[in-house]
Order: sequence, then structure tokens, then C-alpha cells
Amino acid sequence: MISQFFVLSQRGDNIVFRDYRGEVPKGSAEIFFRKVKFWKEDGEGDAPPVFNVDGVNYFHVKVAGLLFVATTRVNVSPSLVLELLQRIARVIKDYLGILNEDSLRKNFVLVYELLDEVIDFGYVKTTSTEVLKSYIFNEPIVVDAARVPSLGAAGIFMQGSKRRMPGTAVTKSVVANEPGGRKREEIFVDIIEKISVTFSSSGYILTSEIDGTIQMKSYLSGNPEIRLALNDDLSIGRGGSSIYDYGNSSGSGSVILDDCNFHESVHLDNFDIDRTLALVPPDGEFPVMNYRMTQEFRTPFRINALIEEVGPLKAEVILKVRAEFASSITANTILVQMPLPTYTTRVTFELEPGAVGNTTDFKEANKRLEWGLKKIVGGSEHTLRAKLTFSQESHGNIVKESGPVSMTFTIPMYNCSRLQVKYLHIAKKSKTDNPYRWVRYVTQANSYVARL
Repeated sequence: MISQFFVLSQRGDNIVFRDYRGEVPKGSAEIFFRKVKFWKEDGEGDAPPVFNVDGVNYFHVKVAGLLFVATTRVNVSPSLVLELLQRIARVIKDYLGILNEDSLRKNFVLVYELLDEVIDFGYVKTTSTEVLKSYIFNEPIVVDAARVPSLGAAGIFMQGSKRRMPGTAVTKSVVANEPGGRKREEIFVDIIEKISVTFSSSGYILTSEIDGTIQMKSYLSGNPEIRLALNDDLSIGRGGSSIYDYGNSSGSGSVILDDCNFHESVHLDNFDIDRTLALVPPDGEFPVMNYRMTQEFRTPFRINALIEEVGPLKAEVILKVRAEFASSITANTILVQMPLPTYTTRVTFELEPGAVGNTTDFKEANKRLEWGLKKIVGGSEHTLRAKLTFSQESHGNIVKESGPVSMTFTIPMYNCSRLQVKYLHIAKKSKTDNPYRWVRYVTQANSYVARL
């Protein structure tokens, strides 16, 4: 049960506001934004997703640069409310096509109509895009996708300066037709993997894990049945050939998932036989399958970090990043960060000759080195040298006072688990039907850390 729901811009402007129960002061949005903007308790400047101010619980998630917030005075499950905020954002995006400040302002009547159907007196009724179609009567006002900066999931298919996504299909509304009233038949399947890796100081892998999802967004009319075929050599559980068998400890499959779960629309009748998923996709975006993998896999990057004293008040940091994937693949938006000793006062950077699209910065407030790379081509290696100046001599081990090195990145058309969609079959209504099918892969860093 929630009392209020509101959406704020990055500047703190109140774009959408609904008070369901009248239990929380009207100025809660301003109190929330001021608290988040000047959060100092953890010294990081970032507020946690849940906190309490004067007896009011605030829950928030950030989606596409917007803050989705719920408030309540009662003790409710934080995970439930945070999941609700994510689902509300997804439903709004399904209806508007593009989720940003401009689209919300132009479609505020439609957004309020959605909120009134999703939540009643603080209680959730439904977050299904398909179910809501029966109750929503306003048409979305289309926002030109060409003028919208790449945010969130849309940005993961950028490679260099060219888009890796076809047309504007992922920025359309699931309830709006193309100009002229004709609907383009399309279906998108995205295999998105977030990897967590920890390297030792000598470069060995200490821990590795993949959290993946097969995400689908359908623009097909008539709700045809979809068949999605995965790898023949896929095993679920340590060697279990059946999705219901998790007890075996060894297996012959080259792709071994520890566990997985499926959307309620998925039928698993033939999954054990030919690794095929059958489903009738609901309108909107939804996860077909979530999975987890802890089996060893080839990491996309190797990080080497070295810090050593070169004088009484000076030290040098050398960071090397090597791309372990094929040269035909390019990683985007790479950011390498490294905490430095608290008595660091100045940092000067030296990049390798010919480096293009690199940015360097020393965040003095939290004593952190940042190295940004616009893109990295597979097989290449990049090096950064940083000279540190201290305000006092290091009396301990400088290595223990620095690091670990962390890295974030996005790699379009690449996945570490080797999970593949062999084919995507759509039950056609007639021989003239030929819907467009798009299958895309992306790998992102969830936690990519190298110890010094």
C-alpha cells in the first residue's frame, strides 16, 4: 500500500503527482528531492533506494533519467514497492513508446489515466499492458524519436556514431499505429546479460557470474503463437537435462545454467525435448526467461592495475585494459574507476599516443580516479598512467589504501554465456504475412572488479 506516487525530472520538477490516501504532506516531492540531491550520510552523494524522513518512507528508482517515487507511512515490503515503480515505468513506456520528460509532459492525461487504473486508493490492481488496453481510451501523442537523446536501454545498441537498432521500432507505442493507420508487424527479442567478475591482484578470476534475461517486445496483431528455439546443448542445473532436475552435479552441455524461471505465458511442453519455448506474447515488453550462470566463462576484458611510490609524496598508477573478444565487436561507454588514498591532492594523467575519445578526471570529493573510453575494439589494449601527489607520506601499505579498480561497459551483439536463439518462428495467419523479427544480444557490467 502506498500513499503517493510522483515522477520528478533531473532538475526536481514535478511532472506527475498522485495522492491516493492524503496521509503524507503535499510538500513530500520537494522534501524528497532535496534529501536525494544533498545526501551526505554515506559520503558517496547517492541516496539509497529506500529511506525515511520524519516518519515517511520514500521509495525511488531512476529510469531514463527520471525519478519514479512512492511514499507511505506504513511498513511495506521495499522490494514490492520498488518492483511496482519499475513496472509502472515499463507500462508508461509501452503506451508512450518513448519514456522521457518530453513524452510525459505531452501525454500527462494518458499517464494519469494509466495510474488511475494501475493503483486504486494506494493498492495495486494490475500492471499488465494487455489488461489495461480494455480500460484506456486516450491515444498517445507521438514524440519524435530522432530528437530524443539515447537513454537507458535504447543506448545499449549504439555502436560508435551509428545506431545498432532498426528504425524507431523500440521507441513506438504498442497501442499506436504507423502514420496512415497501418501497423507494422514486428517482434524484438533481446538477450541481455549482466556479468559480475572479480579478479585477483595477479589477474586470476576469483568469482564470476552471469545474470541474464531474454526480453521480448511484440508489435504483432492477432496474438499469434511464438516459438523460440535455444541451444540444443543447453542444460539447466549442474548437468540436469530437465528443467525440473537440479540434483545432478555434472553435465555434458556446453551451456550450463544454474537456474532459470519463465514468464507465465511460456509453455514448456517441448522444452526438455528440443529446447523450444512456446508462448502467446502479451502486449508490451516482458521477460520471457530469466537465468543465472556461475560456470566459468571467457571474460570480455582483462584489467591490470599497478600502484607504486616514486617519491616521498608521489606515486604512479598504471592501468591496462585489454579486450578479449573478436575485432568485429566494439564495446561502448567504458568507465574505469579507482579509489585513491584519502591524502591524494593532485593527479596528472598521461594517455597512450593516438588515444581518441578518452576522458580522465580526479574526483577530489571522494578521492577517485575516473577513466572513460568512448569505445574499445575487440583485441585492442589501452593504457593510462596517472601521477599522484600526496599531502603527507604514506605510513602504511599504499596498495591497501587504494582500489579496487572497477569497470562498467556495454557490448552490443555479444554475450558471455553463449546462449543463442536458433530461430524465432511466428504462426502466420496467411502466406502474405511476413513480420519482421529482430534478435539482439548485449553484455553489460554489473560488477567488474580487479583487486590491487
